[in-house]
Amino acid sequence: MNAHPLPTAEKEADPLGHQQPKPFHRILLVDDDLANRSLNSKVLIRSGYEVDTAEDGQAGWEALQTRGYDLLVTDNTMPRLSGLELIKKLRSAQMMLPVVLASGTLGIADLKQNQWLRIAATLWKPFNAGQLLETVKDALSVTDTFRTREGFSFPSLAKPFRNVEPTSHWGLNE
Repeated sequence: MNAHPLPTAEKEADPLGHQQPKPFHRILLVDDDLANRSLNSKVLIRSGYEVDTAEDGQAGWEALQTRGYDLLVTDNTMPRLSGLELIKKLRSAQMMLPVVLASGTLGIADLKQNQWLRIAATLWKPFNAGQLLETVKDALSVTDTFRTREGFSFPSLAKPFRNVEPTSHWGLNE
């Protein structure tokens, strides 16, 4: 697991034009492919997120036990513990963390059989940096909306809101 320092706080305007500190978001990125893990974490870090990485589902589970996260982005096909198995452990432990599942092999039938996992989004491989960032932003906006509306910091999961289709052009995970 690699930890990265907190980014400098950004300011965003509220509806009245006052500057409010933008909340920091801590993301756990789990992928057994070193090149994908490195590239995707760099994209997220450059976009202002704090990112920890794990090399497989088991290492991801250990990270989830020791540190709080706002979002989990996980590959599915990995040694020791697959992405789906990781999410099952997460839900069995009553962790309501939003999850983005990346896969090039998982079928729609598998997702339908596991709707109880409440996966916020799926990224179908190959995906590009823009698709990754848009999906992460959307998943985190659900959490931010809940935090703002309810006045406390507990990530909420909405119904699964998006499936990102694979891109036909060069991307991060080809």
